[in-house]
Amino acid sequence: MSVPLLDLNRQNASLHSELVAAFEKVLRSGHFILGGEVESFEREAAAFLGAKHAISVSSGTDAILVALMALGIGPGDEVICPSFTFFATAGCIARLGATPVFADVHADTFNLDAADVARRITPRTKAIMPVHLFGQSAAMEPLLALARQHNLAVIEDAAQALGARQHGRCCGTIGDFGTYSFFPSKNLGGFGDGGLVATNRDDLAEKVRLLRTHGSKPKYYHKVVGGNFRLDALQCALLRIKLPHLPAYCAARQRNAAYYGSRLAGLGGLTLPQPAVGNDHIWNQYTLRVGGHGRRDALRQHLTAAGIGAEIYYPLPLHQQECFAGLPKVSLPTTEALAREVISIPIFPELTEREKTEVADSVIAFSKLSGTVAA
Repeated sequence: MSVPLLDLNRQNASLHSELVAAFEKVLRSGHFILGGEVESFEREAAAFLGAKHAISVSSGTDAILVALMALGIGPGDEVICPSFTFFATAGCIARLGATPVFADVHADTFNLDAADVARRITPRTKAIMPVHLFGQSAAMEPLLALARQHNLAVIEDAAQALGARQHGRCCGTIGDFGTYSFFPSKNLGGFGDGGLVATNRDDLAEKVRLLRTHGSKPKYYHKVVGGNFRLDALQCALLRIKLPHLPAYCAARQRNAAYYGSRLAGLGGLTLPQPAVGNDHIWNQYTLRVGGHGRRDALRQHLTAAGIGAEIYYPLPLHQQECFAGLPKVSLPTTEALAREVISIPIFPELTEREKTEVADSVIAFSKLSGTVAA
């Protein structure tokens, strides 16, 4: 049987009547930019996160961009970030004329290695940007210690980690800024692009609100050059319907991850993802490591032939991307190994028991065929 990597319709269809009612409410209001729906969603998101401020913006990419802008980061500055991440993490740094400085990651969590970050700090470093990749928190305390030691800002790229926690604190509320994405494939998926910036600092929140409306306050009087980073009232209204369900979505993903863990344990040449101590992993992706030359790609072909969705996040690290060829060359051995070995399998909340069994059986069958089942 076929198993999709993701099926958005299953989740959204269950909320059809509520989503339609929210749409019609906004339609009747005639108020489509900012206003009550946006303010209500921001209050509810802040309460969910335990953050003082939650500011909706036009995308997860713009969330990173406006956070960097609020910190005054620009030409001549350096921001340290992982290379094993989605492009926006480093792309936003480069767009502002600053330099992304790529650091390596831990092999077990795929997240930023503080020891490698420490080696890359220079007098030009202005911020560290850890990514809570695939729904698991980066190890924040050593990164915060480095930030305190060198007077650096910390921007948490939590695009894939809304609802994930470390030692009880929501990812994105630990540093100076947290940035989130509501891209439809995320744990809290919207109906187009959307994002959020969280902070506990009043001064930074005020700067983000100013920057998201072209730097104007009051209207038509521009204090700074900002951008149009507003999230539509309609998106906020629809996200308000889904936000109360987010804990249940995450719990279902955790159950699916536990099932895979029990079924796939002991397969030779296969490394399963594991939550680090103190982390509440929400499994935006379930990402395996497949050792051996060419075996990851062989597994993908095997799954595709069986009708099972699979994806590689990410096949080419950012430090090897053509657009960053002008930066100093850097060797990141763990990152480069991950790019050769990782593959993600279906984990979305609405997977059926039969579908999970099909996925696990197919991975096990591949291991048997390639002779790597552990004794």
